[in-house]
Amino acid sequence: MTPVSSHSPHGRPPLRTVQVLGGGNARSSAHVRSLALGLAARGVRVTVCAPADADRSYDFTGAGAAHVHVPRSSDPASVAALRAACAEADLVHAHGLHASFRAVLALSGRRTPLVVTWHDRAHAEGARAHLLRLLERRVVKAASVVLATTSDLVDRARRTGARDARLAAVTLPGPRGDVEQEDPDRLRPKVRAELGATGRPLLLAVGSLDAHRGYDTLLDAARTWRRLDPVPLVVVAGEGPSRAVLQRRIEDEGLPVRLIGRREDVGELLAAADLALLPSRWESRSVLAQEALLARVPLVATAVGGVPELVGDAAELVPAADAEAFADAVVRLLGDPGRRELLRDRGTRQAATWPTEDETVAQVLSVYDELTQPRPFI
Repeated sequence: MTPVSSHSPHGRPPLRTVQVLGGGNARSSAHVRSLALGLAARGVRVTVCAPADADRSYDFTGAGAAHVHVPRSSDPASVAALRAACAEADLVHAHGLHASFRAVLALSGRRTPLVVTWHDRAHAEGARAHLLRLLERRVVKAASVVLATTSDLVDRARRTGARDARLAAVTLPGPRGDVEQEDPDRLRPKVRAELGATGRPLLLAVGSLDAHRGYDTLLDAARTWRRLDPVPLVVVAGEGPSRAVLQRRIEDEGLPVRLIGRREDVGELLAAADLALLPSRWESRSVLAQEALLARVPLVATAVGGVPELVGDAAELVPAADAEAFADAVVRLLGDPGRRELLRDRGTRQAATWPTEDETVAQVLSVYDELTQPRPFI
């Protein structure tokens, strides 16, 4: 795909953009770093408004962007700081619901175009769910363009009132050049030994310990795996509010499951795993699914949200909240090395169809140019 220029044929100055992040989502933070790197290389001036800890983790300044500390809060001081940062912007691009809502407040009364990317769907119940729907409606009606990472999120944005919602080309950013990569084959036995999976299958799930991740279904399925010989070990990397409930079940029922908390070495864990597990009740463009296919690790996942669109025929897909179907799919795969190899090959082919980082930046920049180029007189 040919990169889109940030300059007009009439010699306009460089496009000035502000990227707004809430700072709490690794997926959107990595995406913004990738965008900042690609946009800056094309002559776009990029400012990232995010909490200071997000810049420490993702080094937006190292990617060529300016960084402005804006707390996660939507209080008046944070909104005022964001409004000041956006004062000279030609366009503002916000990522995630809460960051987008702050951008809407900060741009009130201004004609600055606002692009919003929905990386995921916010999850809540009761009164909070109603509040989130109101925020979604406010955001999509204010946005010039909503970019969504899956087709069902595009449909949701349109139903909520978006005037222009499009499928976003969003890739999984590659490892940063300053991060040293170790040999997976050398690490595999070491990682398996550390986790207690020597001589037994290792099954890996990754994600926050929240209700929508479906870990209750995973624990139900794990009862079946206790009957296998050797008994597979299920390792869950992530942290969240459901940890205490899940840990109690693991201990009370004697399940072969370990909760190992938030990890920075997911790539190494995947390289050591026999299968990747995604039991979610809803997912958008799952990072684990992408990493599993890229790492040639067979995946068992629920057919929810954007997962079928993302993986095609390169994973075993089962209905959500169906522990029996999930357990059976895992047992079949563990007993069928030919099927596992077929899924590895399909995963490699499927991953080759996903957009590259360059294509992602080019699509975003084409949207920016569309919203900022002067219209010819008719």
